[in-house]
Amino acid sequence: MVFVANLTCDFLSALDLTAISTALPTIVDDLHGSDFIWAGSAYAIASTAVVPMCGGLVSVFGRKPILLGSIAIFAIGSAISGAAHSMNMLIAGRVIQGFGGGSCIAVTDIIYTDLVPLPERGSFVGITASVWALASATGPPIAGALTSSGSWRWLFFLNIPVCAVSTVLVVIFLRVKAPRETFASKMVKMDWIGNAVIIASTTCITLALTWGGVHFAWSSVQVLVPLCLGFAGIAFFLVIEVYYSTEPTIPWTVIANRTSISGYLATFFHGIVSIGVIYYLPVYFQAVHLASPIRSGIDMFGIAFTVAPAAILCGISIQVANRYRPQNYIGWMVTLVGLGIMTLLDSESDRAKSIGFQVVLGIGLGMIWIAPEFPILAPLPQSNNARALAFFTFVRSLSQGWGVAIGGAILQNSLRKTLPPTFHAQFPAGVQIAYAAIPKIRSLDPVLRRLVRDAFAQSLKLLWEVLIGIASAGLLSVLLMKEVVMRSDMDEQWGLQERQAEAKGENGHA
Repeated sequence: MVFVANLTCDFLSALDLTAISTALPTIVDDLHGSDFIWAGSAYAIASTAVVPMCGGLVSVFGRKPILLGSIAIFAIGSAISGAAHSMNMLIAGRVIQGFGGGSCIAVTDIIYTDLVPLPERGSFVGITASVWALASATGPPIAGALTSSGSWRWLFFLNIPVCAVSTVLVVIFLRVKAPRETFASKMVKMDWIGNAVIIASTTCITLALTWGGVHFAWSSVQVLVPLCLGFAGIAFFLVIEVYYSTEPTIPWTVIANRTSISGYLATFFHGIVSIGVIYYLPVYFQAVHLASPIRSGIDMFGIAFTVAPAAILCGISIQVANRYRPQNYIGWMVTLVGLGIMTLLDSESDRAKSIGFQVVLGIGLGMIWIAPEFPILAPLPQSNNARALAFFTFVRSLSQGWGVAIGGAILQNSLRKTLPPTFHAQFPAGVQIAYAAIPKIRSLDPVLRRLVRDAFAQSLKLLWEVLIGIASAGLLSVLLMKEVVMRSDMDEQWGLQERQAEAKGENGHA
């Protein structure tokens, strides 16, 4: 039941991330807004910013209180988002949701490593990936049904009872050990300076990527300054962690070997590719095929129902063979093939082809969803698991935020060139055309509608081509990876209370 409690928390975060893309055009149109990308990026920025801190928080305060606090924050953000009467209020709610959702993912990943040895973790990691796949399968249709009936607010309100169930499960079943130090001593152990620097740096970079080519030119001061400050801040963060912090957020040993680095790089590239597909594939169905929100969610089943089996089988194969390099190679190669055939889609492609192509892509993405975690942890001692996994979740969250921003920038700039001038002129400067145009396409005359559909298909093809380049970098990252024997020892400091009691009983009997 401990795993059920954790999986419920994972489902909360995954459902929110996968459902919003389908409902976004309707939500923003209803709120009379224009900041489409921010509705997704605000969540990604917040979840990314909070994750590095989670490794320190759970090590200092314990797993259970941080997880319960994260669920509560997510519920508050969901309530604000559901009650939003403006885009600013929606974005504020999404930020709060991001803080809670990012923390939930980070803490549950850490708890999994506390309970299951790395060689036996394959099937469990596959199950966690299947939760994401279930959210990918159910999120878009649920979002589509709610938006089609004018009830999109329930997309956020429904999170609240799920949060309540998750809280009850965690309170009852998650009985893990906790540190017994004073609050003051716990606060002193936190790397507050390092966390502040990494939060500010990642926010600057994501702001630059979000603004670039949409609100400001890529060569403008508004884009270049935050971009440079962000990368400089990350470099400064590494210096702080190595030379100054007594309790570093990211210990140097976590990234001091090439095998772990290869896993982090693979995670980064996979995050961009996977969220680029999940977030913008509904645009293809709604803008090119003129599908309703609920129909576009159903059309995503090709990828939604292949990620889970691929992830589970990949995890089992790692567990049985006690090897992880082949799965990383195969996963990236299948992903490249899947993205390659996605570039063949145009405005004339039928639904069978567009759904069938997703199957290949889903298999590749499912494998890489979990395969990089094993090379990250294999070379490290068990005592570094919490901070290593916090950094792993941070890299994934950061890359997903970049994926949303990069995909939006590509579509914005491409549509600006390919859309008919008479249609493009309807939208003021700075508006994210990719989503603003969708509600208007059906009402266009047939000739103009065909030109607009062709423009969207061409722009999305460019996005898939860019993702091919990023996936190629992911394949190259595997070259750094060594096959390290996965140890089965456990860090008993953070196990279940029952396990500790059993161990004492055995020692006493002996």
